[in-house]
Amino acid sequence: MVFLLLSIACLVPAKTFSQSVYAPLNKDYYHLAERYEIKYGKFAEGMHTHIKPFERKGIAQLADSISLLVSPLSRRDRFNLEYLRNDNWEWTDSASNDSRKPILGVFYDKKSDLYQYRSDDFEVHINPVLYLGAGVASDESANPFINTRGVEVRGMIAKKIGFYTFMTDNQATFPEYVRERINFYNAVPGEGYWKRFKQNGVDFFTARGYITFSPVKPIQIQFGHDKNFIGNGYRSMILSDFSNNYLFLKINTRVWRFNYTNLFAQMNADIPSFVDAIYPKKYFAFHHLSINVGKNLNLGVFEAVMFGRSDSTRRGSFDLNYLNPIIFYRSIEQQIGSEDNALLGVDFKWNFLRRFSVYGQLMLDEFLLKEIRAGNGWWANKQAGQIGIKYIDVAGIPNLDLQLEANIARPYTYSHESPYTSYTHYNQPLAHPLGANFYEYIGIVRYQPLNRLSLTGKLIYAEYGGDSNGQNWGGNVLLPYQTKVQEYGNEIGQGVKAYLAYGDFTASYQLRHNLFIDARQIVRRVNSSLPGRKNTAFASLALRWNIPQRQHEF
Repeated sequence: MVFLLLSIACLVPAKTFSQSVYAPLNKDYYHLAERYEIKYGKFAEGMHTHIKPFERKGIAQLADSISLLVSPLSRRDRFNLEYLRNDNWEWTDSASNDSRKPILGVFYDKKSDLYQYRSDDFEVHINPVLYLGAGVASDESANPFINTRGVEVRGMIAKKIGFYTFMTDNQATFPEYVRERINFYNAVPGEGYWKRFKQNGVDFFTARGYITFSPVKPIQIQFGHDKNFIGNGYRSMILSDFSNNYLFLKINTRVWRFNYTNLFAQMNADIPSFVDAIYPKKYFAFHHLSINVGKNLNLGVFEAVMFGRSDSTRRGSFDLNYLNPIIFYRSIEQQIGSEDNALLGVDFKWNFLRRFSVYGQLMLDEFLLKEIRAGNGWWANKQAGQIGIKYIDVAGIPNLDLQLEANIARPYTYSHESPYTSYTHYNQPLAHPLGANFYEYIGIVRYQPLNRLSLTGKLIYAEYGGDSNGQNWGGNVLLPYQTKVQEYGNEIGQGVKAYLAYGDFTASYQLRHNLFIDARQIVRRVNSSLPGRKNTAFASLALRWNIPQRQHEF
């Protein structure tokens, strides 16, 4: 990744500005930040919620602003805001994070950190990571479990350069429907390299790490290995956190009401089954421009391109033309004669009445307007979309929140002519877990009856089309679109019909800062002639420390 290192070297001046690291992607944690932005009545100055992860500095500023300006707040809201301030205490003036009795006078002198040190030249926060869970699943030869141990470290050097690293060693036995997906795609959802563990388990190592800095005040730069998420929904039809970590350079520029994000990444084109070899590489370039129209409406446009240049070593190479941060990528394709996979689209978010947020995405992979007007199901009219709404404090009930969302993707969306250009990484979709060729409807209810107790109910219903007899009906985004079944007459859900119903109820109790006990019941039903596990009921109990819940919602 010489081009990334050269880019960083050119961007680092003698003087830099104080730079925050990011709060790890966590849907429950991020729900709090988004909830309070809606309640705030205007967009938070230090955050643009369509670009995730969020800066810790922005979360702290939002929590401080809500505490000072919004009234009345429930006791649970006060507790949550204090939790957010404590979790990002280096960016707030709150002193409540001090422990009354540090262990041995050294450990947990701050409620949120096992160990911390802070001076003018150096700052570090060190925390353990633990995820111990076990459950009982219906008709299973081996009951699912997870055993995760690791460490998380973040900090700053001279208040100018931020750093973050997360490392865990993991062994797990997942429910059978997850194991079937692992075997089919040769990939553990959300993870990278893995190996077999005992009869039905997997063993894998998770590592993330990056540095951050700000060469000039409006620009924040992040370089390293992690994930990104674009959008305000539960899913993203643009870029999600479903796949493995990847190496990237992200440049985020905030000027006036504009926020402009550039993302350049290196990804894996293919993962040969259990072969010790250099995996073939491909590359990803993305830019997103958004503007706050007033205090409550955000409009954005984006463009992405996936490309690779295969050669005899199967290593690929980066095309320097795509380093241009402000050019239209489609024009680059034309100038260099490529057939790269370009995507573009729009998104929006509107917060109103301090209770509601409406959001959406429209992604265009390929299309011809005359074919859309003809309505004849041309295969290359490939689009995906999302529409959703969030409603906080439903019917005036404090801390009862509702989210409804619909997602859709036409057949063959995100797929392309080779693994070097398909919208995938490490044999996994970069957008939606179902790939393409589906309708999906999501309902989420969150209720916090007590300060430390959160109840979450989720219902996901999807209709999608699967492949049979080696035919490509457009759902598997790893397959080249040259193998499509037909030129015209394509419609969503074509192929072998499948109807998925997924229900999840979770009760989560916070014993102390970022230490949770989760009691969970999952029910999954599939009505289809496709092979594989049709019905699953899974009850589990887990102890979780400084790590989000692991989700397999597909």
